[in-house]
Amino acid sequence: YKLYSKSGCLFFESIERVFKLKGIPFEKFMLGSDYTKEEFISRFGAATFPRVVTEGDEVIGGAQETVAFLKEQGLV
Repeated sequence: YKLYSKSGCLFFESIERVFKLKGIPFEKFMLGSDYTKEEFISRFGAATFPRVVTEGDEVIGGAQETVAFLKEQGLV
């Protein structure tokens, strides 16, 4: 999974904690060091954080959508 966020995002911190606790591998990409705001909006069409993407490059969405997805997949 790929997790896109920005510094200080509490929703991202919660999602990151879930991934770590469940041993789900992920890559973290942070605004300013890994991508620009313009690249983020171009990629996701949204300016809210975080955004989570599957290994197959499918956009799951934000924190709520990610939790629902992980539950559907039986990962949490």
